[in-house]
Amino acid sequence: MRAAIPRAHRVAGALIGSAVGDALGAPFEFGPPGAFTARFPLPARGLATEMCGAPGREPGEFTDDTQLALLLGTSLVERGGLDEADVFARFQTWARADPSDIGSRTRAVLGSGLPWQAAAAEHAARSGHAAGNGSLMRTAPAAIRFARDGRRATMDAARRISVLTHGDLAAGEGCAVFSELVRIALDGRDPLAAVPEALALVSPDHRGRWSTVLAPDWTPDRATEPNGAVRPTLGSAVWALRHGRDFASTLRLVIDLGGDTDTVAAVAGGLAGAVFGIAGIPMRWTSVVHGRVPGHGERVWQLADLHHLAAALDGSPAAPYEAPETRRLEPREVADGVWAADLDGARHSSSDFAVVSLCRTGTRFPHDVQRFAYLTDDDANSKLDAVLADVLGDIEGLRADGKQVLVHCFAGQSRTGLVLRAWLRRSEGLSAAAATDVVARRWPHLSLWNDSFTHARERVH
Repeated sequence: MRAAIPRAHRVAGALIGSAVGDALGAPFEFGPPGAFTARFPLPARGLATEMCGAPGREPGEFTDDTQLALLLGTSLVERGGLDEADVFARFQTWARADPSDIGSRTRAVLGSGLPWQAAAAEHAARSGHAAGNGSLMRTAPAAIRFARDGRRATMDAARRISVLTHGDLAAGEGCAVFSELVRIALDGRDPLAAVPEALALVSPDHRGRWSTVLAPDWTPDRATEPNGAVRPTLGSAVWALRHGRDFASTLRLVIDLGGDTDTVAAVAGGLAGAVFGIAGIPMRWTSVVHGRVPGHGERVWQLADLHHLAAALDGSPAAPYEAPETRRLEPREVADGVWAADLDGARHSSSDFAVVSLCRTGTRFPHDVQRFAYLTDDDANSKLDAVLADVLGDIEGLRADGKQVLVHCFAGQSRTGLVLRAWLRRSEGLSAAAATDVVARRWPHLSLWNDSFTHARERVH
């Protein structure tokens, strides 16, 4: 029986999925429909992936969507809850640092000089235009933080955070609905089935228009506003979740809509990440997501930092992971161009390797290519076949690009053995037993204790 997706996997998926969507969609912002699939008709698994980088941004570098989400998330953790004045002050510091991407409404509100209680409302009253998606794009951390407190607390917090920069209450209602759908997904339930219950708590003044864009038969081509507005942004994210098979296809659908692709993909990524979990997000995307937050130091946020923040938002006080020393098993070639090692053996290996890490490593390695598969050494892998297929596909892509691939886990035994055996089955057509015999001869550190890994190896074709 397939294991249920653990809550921690969904929590990580929601936060990291939003950042991945932001970085994945950024290169296609304000482009035409279909541009993503035109450039990437098939999954790009080699050295060059769909994380192709926007002008002035590195591949995998997130934008203001994630920058503001991280400021919100760190405030919620460090202040022990919602402190609107603190969140607003962090946003103001960010805005004063002249970020390369900032919405016009957000810039006007944060630079108005008015206190946090009044700035957004004054701008909305004066301009008459405030129902953009700029508050929705940063909502995932709050959805995680308040999810355990129930529906009303989750939706109320979303509204309070939205109104810090977006005075039109339609934006706050969108944030509230999104947060409720994420809360449902984190509990392991179907967020699409929960849409009617969430709409019942939307303000009557806004419920009708929100009901339209969240209806099962709504499609983005029926939108009456550009997708830089809050309603078509969330409507498109929910539409894509209805029609996507998995995280990757959901993100492909929304980015192919064109327009405000980074924000629509950030919203869809947060929701889809909560549904499919961190193990459902392709490792070639999660492994490279990163970025700085202007005005808040030179820290470069990496995948491990996002994992830690997600856990902290869900109530885990654990310190950032620091990997203990391992035996430092030297890399050994087990199949043509595919090598094995343990954690420290891989960390100190030649930088020419493309490394596939099957365990937590703490800090990144100095290698140009390092990909992280979300694989635990127990029987709790809810998406074991999907993760294994993702790893094998990336190995194949990297080998096709001429890279020597080094696979490792902490001790170089169980998880490493699973991938090596599965690779031999896939690449050389060996039987499950023959693949095990070959790996055992060439890599004597192989461990066979994990029956779920053995069964997964047998399912590889």
